[in-house]
Amino acid sequence: MSANVDTTLPLEYQTEQNRLNILGFWIFLGAEIILFATLFGVYGVLYERYAGGPTHKDIFVIKDVMIQTLLLLTSSFTMGLAIFEMRLHNLKRLITWLIITLVLGAGFLFMEINEFIHYVHEGATMQTSAFLSSLFVLLGTHGAHVTLGIGWAIMVIIQLAKRGLTPVTARKTFIIGLYWHFLDVVWIFIFTFVYLKGLVG
Repeated sequence: MSANVDTTLPLEYQTEQNRLNILGFWIFLGAEIILFATLFGVYGVLYERYAGGPTHKDIFVIKDVMIQTLLLLTSSFTMGLAIFEMRLHNLKRLITWLIITLVLGAGFLFMEINEFIHYVHEGATMQTSAFLSSLFVLLGTHGAHVTLGIGWAIMVIIQLAKRGLTPVTARKTFIIGLYWHFLDVVWIFIFTFVYLKGLVG
């Protein structure tokens, strides 16, 4: 069955199937919001339960956190540029900005892994206290999502290189863009309510 195409809409919205897929992904993001809200809630309850172990101020390194934040927020900007180039039907620039986004995301993950290693060296593990358990789960869940996003975006780039810009590849690119921006919004909450609150509070 051929899909009706509305060429007055952006490429990713031109078929009914694409529109339904994008709507479905918004619903999926709603479930992801519930997941992270639950993790934030658990962290908020266990926030000061140190059990004699390291506290926020003992382990947080604001300089490293600022670099992580800069990398991830910049990657959100470059992802926006990728979608902009997609709307202009510029495949080469679209792929270029996607690759830059992935490099920035990989830099963020590298910093986060080093952060976890630093915590362990400071005697801060998941078994040390309820505070650290909730912290590792929250940060680890976000980091796992970023890792998934990088792998997902790589597959999208491969499809773009093989098939070019079509309604299907445009929809896949748009959805990974939504996913990436969502992860950046979650990180802003982590930066605010975990790191800033921990260092200032």
